[in-house]
Amino acid sequence: MSASFSPPQALRVRTVAPPPEPLELPPPWTEPARPPVPLLASVVPVVGAVALWAVTGSILALWLAALGPLIAGASMLDGARSSRREKRRAERAASIARAQVGHDIDERHADERERLRARHPDLAGFADRPAEVWRVVPGRAEALVLGRGERPSALRVTGGGDDPASADLRRRASLLASAPVAVPLPSTLAVVGPPVLARAVVRAVVLQLALISPPGALRVVGPLRGENAWAEVLPHRRTTAGLGLALAAPGEAIAHDADVMIIRTRTEDPPPVADVVLTVRTPDDAVLDVGGEVVPVAVEAIGEAQARRLATWLVRRAGDEGREEGRVAVIALAGLLLDAPPSVPGRLCAPVGLEADEPCVIDLVDDGPHAIVAGVTGSGKSELLITWVLALSARHPPGEVSFLLADFKGGTAFDALAGVPHVTGVITDLDGTGARRAIESLRAEVRWREAELARVGARDIRDPRVRIPRLVIVVDEFAALLGEHPELHAVFTDVAARGRALGMHLILGTQRPSGVIRESLLANCPLRISLRVTDPADSRAVIGTERAALLPGDPGSRGIALVRTAADPSARRVRVALSAPADAAAIAESAAAEPPPRRPWLPELPVSVLLSELPGPPGGPAEPGFLPFGLADEPERQSQCTVGLAASERGLLVVGAGGTGKSTVLRSLLAGSTDVVRVAGSGEQVWDAVAAASRATPGTLVVIDDLDTLTGDLPAEYGRELLERIERLTRRAGESGIRVVAAAQRLVGGAARIAELLPRRLVLGTSSRSEHIAAGGDPAVYAPALPPGRGWLDGRAVQVAVVPDAPVPVAPESAPWIPEGPLTGMIRRGSVLRPPDAWVGAGVCIVALEEFVRGEWARSGRVVVTGDPDDWQRQWRWLHTFRADHDLVVDAGCAADYRLLTGDRDLPPYCEPRAHRAWLMRAGGPAQRVVLPAPG
Repeated sequence: MSASFSPPQALRVRTVAPPPEPLELPPPWTEPARPPVPLLASVVPVVGAVALWAVTGSILALWLAALGPLIAGASMLDGARSSRREKRRAERAASIARAQVGHDIDERHADERERLRARHPDLAGFADRPAEVWRVVPGRAEALVLGRGERPSALRVTGGGDDPASADLRRRASLLASAPVAVPLPSTLAVVGPPVLARAVVRAVVLQLALISPPGALRVVGPLRGENAWAEVLPHRRTTAGLGLALAAPGEAIAHDADVMIIRTRTEDPPPVADVVLTVRTPDDAVLDVGGEVVPVAVEAIGEAQARRLATWLVRRAGDEGREEGRVAVIALAGLLLDAPPSVPGRLCAPVGLEADEPCVIDLVDDGPHAIVAGVTGSGKSELLITWVLALSARHPPGEVSFLLADFKGGTAFDALAGVPHVTGVITDLDGTGARRAIESLRAEVRWREAELARVGARDIRDPRVRIPRLVIVVDEFAALLGEHPELHAVFTDVAARGRALGMHLILGTQRPSGVIRESLLANCPLRISLRVTDPADSRAVIGTERAALLPGDPGSRGIALVRTAADPSARRVRVALSAPADAAAIAESAAAEPPPRRPWLPELPVSVLLSELPGPPGGPAEPGFLPFGLADEPERQSQCTVGLAASERGLLVVGAGGTGKSTVLRSLLAGSTDVVRVAGSGEQVWDAVAAASRATPGTLVVIDDLDTLTGDLPAEYGRELLERIERLTRRAGESGIRVVAAAQRLVGGAARIAELLPRRLVLGTSSRSEHIAAGGDPAVYAPALPPGRGWLDGRAVQVAVVPDAPVPVAPESAPWIPEGPLTGMIRRGSVLRPPDAWVGAGVCIVALEEFVRGEWARSGRVVVTGDPDDWQRQWRWLHTFRADHDLVVDAGCAADYRLLTGDRDLPPYCEPRAHRAWLMRAGGPAQRVVLPAPG
């Protein structure tokens, strides 16, 4: 369908007379009765001929008798001839009468069809008579025309006979061809057919409803996405009263609370809620099923661009009627974009509203390059910013312009722009860290653009050799931003001063520009827009006069703005256009094939990142031995890169409160290393691990968890010795080629000494600012609440990578010690040890020291000589013999006498108390920890 809607003209009224009496066909011709045989006329000649023969005797007289039958036959033939002549005469008359009745049927059907179309016009009918749009006609709003087809006619034809011609006329009269086929409202309509055609039919049906009922009598409810997004332009979308109309595409939820539902389905099985089903094959071949009654129809279809144009025309009509009735006129952005002049290459032209019924087009390049937008709450400032961004996005691809949005009044003002591909980021309320990040990112963008211009030898972005998009930075509540972070004013002033050449533009929205935005920034913002303000000083600061303070504050004046450029002698009054969700959806769809714009402002670090998802380290492939453990934020370079521990580094310290991610860092480093010594667990495991670390080969990673509490369960002398060994290990880490990674909650005592030896420090979350400072963190970047795994390393924010939980290897239990030599000495307290079962099975016998000295024992297999410390000290000669030539075992319960009995000045390996542990010295060698079997 192609229809052009123009402003309403005088309605053409056709006076149609009431239907006349039924048409009547002539009665059918009936054949007259056959006349009887003329017996008398036949007999008289015979009798006369016989009498004449009798008189004359002439045989010739008898021939006269034949005249009787001849006369009778001639009479009968003459009657038949007359009957045929009458029949032909009657048939000619009946044919003429039927032709006249057929002509009358066509005329009366045309009149009847005209009356029906005038009462229930379709889309083409409204196009022919625009004055019928929203005209109140009884019964019109209660029916929906779904096509043209046959329907019963009020015309009747009587008379005629049973001949086919008369029957055909009577049938023709009873059916009205190409008549509007309507269904009652409210109804639920399901449209089935090829997607392109079915969508066009749905648009035609929706527009017919919109042309029948004005906003307030009909409202479009529910979400409008994808193929139905065009309906956002309709003025019926912005009303809350009237019959509810909902649209649904295949796969979308059906709004069961709507009064009228139009559902497009892919299959022949419509949803159960549909009481009307329209199956479309071609525009002239469709089937309408209403309650089981099937009617063939021809349907209307309309393209999306034409539908948007017609919806825009309705918006204007609604605005005209609103002005006539004193209501608020709504200007749709979609319609404004259709009427605005085309964009000019190298400029940023976009319509933002109507100025004296003409589109108000603002060029951010020539009128700017920067703009100030002022307006109190409720004046329409956020709507203006959204409309401006959408209008620029609709006119320019992402390769020409991109946007960075900042909202400092709650974070929801720019939600409508989230899906626009031109938008590279949305910044909400900034804390101290966020403000610093903003400063670094904007400065980095300036440096990058300067480098791009220098690379091609250009002076500014207008040079055709420059292939970078313009960047528009839009800030809502700029005064609130400066109030919390005044240091940002210098950054914006720098951008404003150099933005024209670099292609960076500022649109700064604020409620109170006076006294907040400094003159150095205002001087570089020649484009000024002011909605209603309450202070005349604010109006003068923006547009040079007090007119903005005199704007009315009623709801009807929301969106009235005063626009002034450097070339304008005075401000111009503009009614700002309103956008709809469909506008952003249409822009996203049109720019789907475009490459995404470069992001000058990266999003904050994610709260969780997998180790396998980390990008490669900066500068190319990772060097051998590089162990990644997190993602670092570098706003000064506009990048986020992997951080880790290089093979040449000595170590890393991780400091943070419990639950902040210290163990996660260690797991990430362990996941990438093959030669590992893990210092964690019980006292014996920690002691042994530190001992193993001291013997580690180059390339080994030593991981120490809970450095500050590592010695908490150890005796004081063991704790001091353990920390000294770790300190020595850390001091020689570089020259020995090992790497030490330690984690702690607090840096106190020996842990603080060791921490100073590690060259790099990752500070995670702490419970207070003082703890953050004590851990070595920068006071300027302290945040009271950080996500787990977030910290600071080398002045950069880092998110620690997560690895899937893996089972922690459990050290195998040592096998119980069994004497190996023929003679073993054992120092323990208490009564004589009963030989454990494992010893008995190995042929080990136990002899008390006194019996051994007196010789009251018989050698049989392996012998263990046992006594308490005092007994062994009294038998010093035998003690020396066992220390020098045999195995000597000292029970861990005799730790206080260990040095005296063994002569060893070094601490033996740590033993857990009451765990059947002992120290074994072989022929004067170093002590080893052994596990004693449980007594038998």
